[in-house]
Amino acid sequence: MRDAEQTRQKILEVSADEIHKHGFTATSLSCILKRCEISKGALYHHFSNKMELGYAVFEEVYAPAFISLWQPPVESEDPIQGLCDFFSSMSKEMSCDEVVCGCPLNNLCQEMSGVDEGFRIRILAMQQQLNLLIATNLLRVSDTLKANLDFSQVAYFIVSTFHGSSSLSKSSLNKELFDKVIKELCRYLHDLRK
Repeated sequence: MRDAEQTRQKILEVSADEIHKHGFTATSLSCILKRCEISKGALYHHFSNKMELGYAVFEEVYAPAFISLWQPPVESEDPIQGLCDFFSSMSKEMSCDEVVCGCPLNNLCQEMSGVDEGFRIRILAMQQQLNLLIATNLLRVSDTLKANLDFSQVAYFIVSTFHGSSSLSKSSLNKELFDKVIKELCRYLHDLRK
């Protein structure tokens, strides 16, 4: 990898970490410069402004990582069990610090979707991609599920409940609430079966 590519990648990684810890608005470019050990000119060589940097973090770091987390459980032989195992393992493995910081993608979506049209459009595209991934894989096993399910609607409900449990835990600093909602979400998923 060339130096310029490595520098750009480091800027994205550091920025993603700073945005996760402080939110997009409160993230300081000077802090990013210091952590990356680069000049302002080097930053602006890759990103014309903070908003462009934020879009790149969303598109190149957060969204792909989020989608790739969901792919294995949803694409497993049994997506219902795959999702329940995914949610349950997250519930068991999530530290209290992760509850306090919340989901990086969810945090950024909540902060910026109502403030900036560019973020809103990118968030919508990512949500549609995830929804299609889930709905397509539920359709794949539709012969094992109840009749007349709207798989797109079910997929949005699953993701909304997951994000809601994350937000609830973060706002209350209570991991137990996340665990309870996830348990109920898994009950809902199993009830989709015939």
